[in-house]
Amino acid sequence: MKGKNVGTYETLNEVLVKLFRDINDLEQKAIINQEFGNLTNNDMHVIEAIGIGTPKNMSSIAKELSVTVGTLTISMNSLVKKGYVVRQRGSEDRRVVYISLSEQGRKAYEHHKKFHEQMINGVVEELTKEELEALVKALKKLNSWFRSFEEH
Repeated sequence: MKGKNVGTYETLNEVLVKLFRDINDLEQKAIINQEFGNLTNNDMHVIEAIGIGTPKNMSSIAKELSVTVGTLTISMNSLVKKGYVVRQRGSEDRRVVYISLSEQGRKAYEHHKKFHEQMINGVVEELTKEELEALVKALKKLNSWFRSFEEH
């Protein structure tokens, strides 16, 4: 960190690492209940990427998740077996496989969405308007940096 305070560096490092871990842990605890106990965080991210809109093909889901179609296929096989996802061949082109959520998958999607809404509402309640604007600006910059880092 050029010309930056070492204490600031250590604090940011600690906060970012803990924040990532804490959000991951909270998300896992929110997912695990009697109804969705067989899902992992990764499963939920795939379910979230599939969404509840129009069925998607594998490559568009893989692109959204920044994974290969091969990697996604492994997760998809598991989610189909668990009953959260439905595969359907295209009517015009039988080679294309469309992915959508089953009724159970939709329930899991809504359950996960509710967790995110509670998390965001909890954060918003704690901050002033100015703090929230500064946080959003800083997080956008951070996200941009992570995305540019990912491309190298």
